[in-house]
Amino acid sequence: MRKMILILWMSVLYTGVWGQSVTNDTLAMPTLYGFAIAAPTPDRLDEFISFMEEELGPNGINTLVLRVDYNYSYESYPKLRNEDPLTKAQIKKLVKSAQSQNIALVPQINLLGHQSWASGLEKLLQEYPEFDETPHVKMPKKYEWPNEDSLYCKSYCTLHPQVHEVVFALVDEIMEVFEASAFHAGMDEVFYIGDDQCLRCGGQDKAELYAAEVGRIRDHLATSDRKLWIWGDRLLEGKTSGLGMWEGSYNSTEAAVDLIPKDVVICDWHYDVAEPTPALFATKGLSVISCFWNKAMVTTAHMEMMGFFQENSNPRMRSRYLGTMQTVWSPAGSFLDAYYGKSTNQSAMDQVASFKAMINYLGQNEK
Repeated sequence: MRKMILILWMSVLYTGVWGQSVTNDTLAMPTLYGFAIAAPTPDRLDEFISFMEEELGPNGINTLVLRVDYNYSYESYPKLRNEDPLTKAQIKKLVKSAQSQNIALVPQINLLGHQSWASGLEKLLQEYPEFDETPHVKMPKKYEWPNEDSLYCKSYCTLHPQVHEVVFALVDEIMEVFEASAFHAGMDEVFYIGDDQCLRCGGQDKAELYAAEVGRIRDHLATSDRKLWIWGDRLLEGKTSGLGMWEGSYNSTEAAVDLIPKDVVICDWHYDVAEPTPALFATKGLSVISCFWNKAMVTTAHMEMMGFFQENSNPRMRSRYLGTMQTVWSPAGSFLDAYYGKSTNQSAMDQVASFKAMINYLGQNEK
């Protein structure tokens, strides 16, 4: 049964229907079971490929989101490479392995937000400081939260006239080398947008700015028949809902949920409880993946919830509940060390336990 599901999923994947409405004739579309993690470093590549072939594919994981960011040997803008990036030949090894296991690869580059972390800038703003939405906010020598600047991560200015020329070149390169039909743009936890001191977008509606950026990225991908995935937190209201400023928005971007294109796929993450917000996105006409992290009981709750939504929805709504995905927020090497018993790091072990809960659920329910 699982082999049949994988074959059906690949037929869906390579005809490029992610994020589109599904008719009654295609309601047999298999459920997406995803795994999102940082791309492995070159020295852990072979071990990661073995993990794909021995653990992901055989256990029913059919989609792999790899956070690449600036860890690839970009040719269009070589100065945006991090140290020791993956090469084209190494990515092709990943692609070959994924194809052998019927796993869809979805590369990710964080766009808009997450252009810094802790006390350091990421490559884009290092090399192009003019793209910074908040140049007046200086990076601290020692990062602490909360802080007087409300600095979590820097953003690029969506209205800078040159920013898309650069980032779209990176997107095009990574999509070509991964031979992918969907791209993950991140776009989560955007605290800086439409800053009052920005000469281009200060005073503008933050939801409209956010939605316009989603639309630009979506439209660029559409020219080559590719789909856009994003995290869903900026499209949820955080205060009244009780979701807070991480899982939801405190800066009024949530109205963008009614403004973005309907074929954008939403990765709806909630890590402490399985919030039923996939239903909100589905009622807005958006396809949604329910995402979890490092709590095994929450993992199972997410999977049961999405199964419930699929089983108890009308055909149009049912088609929008694509599936579930684990997110891993440690380096791939740290996860592998914990998985294979080489490390007792508690954070990594919790993520491994969540992964095992996912594949255990699949083993019991998808045969």
